[in-house]
Amino acid sequence: MSYKVEYTSKARKDLKKLPLDITQGIILSINSIKIDPYSYVKKIKGTKNHPLYTHRVGEHRVILDIEDDRLLIIST
Repeated sequence: MSYKVEYTSKARKDLKKLPLDITQGIILSINSIKIDPYSYVKKIKGTKNHPLYTHRVGEHRVILDIEDDRLLIIST
């Protein structure tokens, strides 16, 4: 199963602030994990009721939410 990737407005703003090569790397990395994201992310501590996850891309971290069949990118 492949997850649908969606970006919040904050995540879009964060990506626009980064250099183009880093932005492209983050987008490629997110697209590569959308088939099995749980193998590539870590759960953020302190988010028990509705867990958030982090995905490391080089020196950057992507904060995301995994629901049903979608990956919601919250922040980069």
